[in-house]
Amino acid sequence: MELTTATTALAALGNPTRLSIFRLLVEAGPDGRSPGDIAAALSLPGATLSFHLKELSQAGLIGGQAQGRRITYRADFEAMNGLIEFLTRNCCGGDAGRCAPPKR
Repeated sequence: MELTTATTALAALGNPTRLSIFRLLVEAGPDGRSPGDIAAALSLPGATLSFHLKELSQAGLIGGQAQGRRITYRADFEAMNGLIEFLTRNCCGGDAGRCAPPKR
């Protein structure tokens, strides 16, 4: 992932509503969720949800798939993992063991 792509993705996730939508789609896994389900789960009006889905989609973090008249949105796990890899690349001078969270 390039700096520009990472910056766009992070900017999209920097909004609390978009972060909540993205996390909800990550939790849903490959099955994704319909806009109605997302709106109900997060108590969002349709117009607000549409705006945020568009922003996440343009950032490459989610995708929508039409199935007849129904659309299912899914997190783009490849993009998510690419962002995580970008953020942790060369972590702790290349010694990833030093960056690991403490064991509980």
